[in-house]
Amino acid sequence: MAVKIRLKRIGAKKRPFYRVVVADSRSPRDGRFIEEIGTYNPVADPATVNIDEAKALDWLTKGAQPSDTVRNLFSNEGIMEKFHLSKHQK
Repeated sequence: MAVKIRLKRIGAKKRPFYRVVVADSRSPRDGRFIEEIGTYNPVADPATVNIDEAKALDWLTKGAQPSDTVRNLFSNEGIMEKFHLSKHQK
């Protein structure tokens, strides 16, 4: 089973709002997920990102693969850098 960290779209037509979720890669985009670890609102000015850093790092260390967009969000929040630092300290 491949575990992915990706965006789940909720929100109205032309007003996207996303939840950052950990899901089995075989489940549909807006379908079943294992855990919700944050939110992303691209409509707000500036765009708002709320991510539970501890949960994100925990899932990354367990081998979950972030999607390209989630990887960018994590990089902007500094989570990817902390993950790489913790990986090299072991």
